[in-house]
Amino acid sequence: METTSRVGAQASAADGAASQAVPSARRTVDGYLLAPFPWYGLDEAFTGPRWLMQVGTAADGAVEHGSIGHGDEPSVRAEGGFGNGDRERFAVVVTVAANPVRRSADGTGVLEATSVSSAAWLAGVGLLSYTWPGQMDHSLRDDWLDQQTETAWVLADDLEGSDWSALSLPVDGVPTSFHYRESEYGWVLAGSTKEGVHLGAYGRGMSAYGLGFSVVKDIAAYAK
Repeated sequence: METTSRVGAQASAADGAASQAVPSARRTVDGYLLAPFPWYGLDEAFTGPRWLMQVGTAADGAVEHGSIGHGDEPSVRAEGGFGNGDRERFAVVVTVAANPVRRSADGTGVLEATSVSSAAWLAGVGLLSYTWPGQMDHSLRDDWLDQQTETAWVLADDLEGSDWSALSLPVDGVPTSFHYRESEYGWVLAGSTKEGVHLGAYGRGMSAYGLGFSVVKDIAAYAK
């Protein structure tokens, strides 16, 4: 993720998560095709709808991460607690390129190394982009989102802490260990693959315990 400071990194991820909630007509496969790493989604056991979200890029335009949705396309929680959340069942898989610390393209800064924590943070912020306590005034949403984004950062930075538990799920058919947590807004998990990418996921209404992940064979098939 693009960062020369913690604040810069937070802004990058928060903006990326917020941009995921865009109309389907604006989602294209172009950015996904530019990625130098494989994309992951739920494996073939999931037979429901699949849809593209957004990719995230570094300052030089290189694709660094992106998300793929599964199930019902979620709406922002704005009414009655979680609104129509009981009727929305979705899981989003976030793929993050495994990159070392490196200089930015223009040589003026440093791009932070990505890690499992990067995937956990993006997944946590992604879940927040579809969450809005119903009793909250519109004018307070930005403050609430800033606060919750900070919390997501702290949690992602302490994957061995008590807020996380271990969960083993198949990745390309191989049992893989993930860090997992639940909240009133849904669940978040994060881990790594043998294909050189980190995986994050978040969802609501679909149990994480029965999920499996695999490389997407044809990303163009996900395009609307």
